[in-house]
Parts: sequence; structure tokens; C-alpha cells
Amino acid sequence: MAKTLADQGFDAVFSYAGRTDKPVPQPLPTRVGGFGGVDGLCAFLKAENITHVIDATHPFAAQMSTNAVAACAQTGVPLCAFERAPWTAQPADAWTHVPDLEGAIAALPHDPARVFLAIGKQNLAAFNAAPQHFYLLRLVDPPGEMLPLQNARAVVARGPFDVQGDTELLRSESITHIVAKNAGGAGAEAKLIAARALQIPVILIDRPHVPQRSIRDTLDGVLHWLADHGATPRGV
Repeated sequence: MAKTLADQGFDAVFSYAGRTDKPVPQPLPTRVGGFGGVDGLCAFLKAENITHVIDATHPFAAQMSTNAVAACAQTGVPLCAFERAPWTAQPADAWTHVPDLEGAIAALPHDPARVFLAIGKQNLAAFNAAPQHFYLLRLVDPPGEMLPLQNARAVVARGPFDVQGDTELLRSESITHIVAKNAGGAGAEAKLIAARALQIPVILIDRPHVPQRSIRDTLDGVLHWLADHGATPRGV
């Protein structure tokens, strides 16, 4: 999205939450950090004369998306979410859908298991409620001196991931269960394809609720939305 907007000459700014140490560089002016809630985002939109907002946050960044809906409603700025479609189970999949982290913990077996905990770094400590399991973590940044889980190991890697690599990872770590968020998209789907072939059960956390907004799941869809709402590149 950022590359396309830059290539087409749109006057745009890219905003990162600032939760990774080395975010991927973008071909647009970039800001890092939170806005300070709805009021802070409203102030930013006004100060920067923002005319359109594309919410391309992670599908589980519900607070940011909720704030964006409220701020755009208050300022009259049109909003579109660029959100990849959720994953859907195939006939050979063994998926258990749960509504939240607590549901995922409850869905794990009582006996010790080897769990690939593919949920990012924000909520790992919640799984201390099930300390009998071994947890394999995959993180974008090194975790530092201590992991938030006692019986855990972290591998540091940045997607997109491929099926061969994830198959080898699951096999080498003797993984028996996967816990993942239903983020959708191709970049992190490899673990689900590998789990299907290896017949590993997956506990999939459903997406959180976000207030109603326009949603497009393709780049072309967002570009058409921009055109429909009067956004044009510089010089056009």
C-alpha cells in the first residue's frame, strides 16, 4: 500500500505503532508512536489537514481501529479499513475457534503439550495460566534476557514464512498444538498449511469486534475507494 501510494504521487504519511525495534522502512514520510486516544488522533488529523484515513493496522489492533472510527466520525474524515480476509478451514483442518485468549488457554489439553504460540509478543504472559505446557514462540524482535513464560523458547524471525520452513520447525520442535490469531493473509498462513499436512490441531482466536466501517481486502479496492472519495495524486 505504501509503495503504491508513493509511486502514484499521493501526499500521504505512514504511521507505525512503535512496537517493533526495527520496523520495515517505508517509501513515505513516517511517524512512530501512539496518538493519545481519540482526542489525540482528532488533533493530529486537523493539524496535518488529513483528508482520508486508511486503517491498515493488524486485524487484532481493535483499540486503534475503534479510535480511528470515532476520530474520523468526529472530524468528518472518510475512513477505509484495508483488512485481509480471515482464514477459513479446509476439509483436512482440525481447527477449534475461540473468542479470546482465555478461550485459547481453556482449549489446550490438561496434559503437558508442546505448543507453537503464534500470537505475537503482547499477550504471552496470559499463558502462565497453563504452565504445564512447553511454548515455542516466534518473535520479530529478540525477547531480551527473560521470556514472560517459564517453559518456553523463542525463535526470532520476520515473515512472510514458507510452508517448508514451518513444516521443518513444527517437526523439529515436536509441536502438538498451535495457537494463533486469525490474522488472515498469506504472510503467516504457512503454519496452518503445515499443520494441515502434519495433522496438528490448531486453536484459532477469532477477530475482536470493531465498529462498522468501510472495508476493502485488496489494494485495488482501497485505490477505488480513494478515487470514489475524491482523493487524487499530487499534480492531478
